[in-house]
Amino acid sequence: MAIECLSYSYSLNCVEWSLLPPATEEMITQTAGLKGRFQGDPSYEYEPPEKKGEENERIYEEEGIPMIKEEIRLVTTIDQIDKAVGMIPRGAFIKTPIGPVHENRNFEGLSLTEAKKLNSYFHFTEPVNLKNRTLLEKADLDPSIDFLDSLEHDIPKGSWSIQLERGGSLVILRSLLWPGLTFYHIPRTKQYGYIYLGTGEKNIDLPFML
Repeated sequence: MAIECLSYSYSLNCVEWSLLPPATEEMITQTAGLKGRFQGDPSYEYEPPEKKGEENERIYEEEGIPMIKEEIRLVTTIDQIDKAVGMIPRGAFIKTPIGPVHENRNFEGLSLTEAKKLNSYFHFTEPVNLKNRTLLEKADLDPSIDFLDSLEHDIPKGSWSIQLERGGSLVILRSLLWPGLTFYHIPRTKQYGYIYLGTGEKNIDLPFML
């Protein structure tokens, strides 16, 4: 399945912007284990997380692992957030019989009834749970629009909050796993989107809080 890749930029003054490189497996491996809040300086350098095991410690000492810049950590954090909580309403994108995915020009928004259901929203990334579902479970799915993972199957259960605002004319979803992620959709319209205003820290204690 081909999903269009997005580009990201950052700014220190909201006037000048710098383009971030796409996340790579090497970057993700390098930054795994880094904790704490960001410093706000893309050139700030973190010490690599400690490597466990005698062999890894020997390599670490002899070869010397380079410091990790905050810019790289920002890249991988954005990648984590997008993969975990980046989403779209059901039907906003369609998959053609030959594979490519593109925006559905006929999408007119979810009805108010649909907009209140968690299964009306999909993760906008390569599906994982969908591949593990049985043929019986897939029988009622429309392959042209139900080709992504639904939020209703997210673990832990209860990691999303759905609220109706402005008398039901606006639906808001908030992630409890990544505090600061807010998605909005105006039912019966094409208007939807999400924004993240947070510290870049995942709430790893959520399973014990629910």
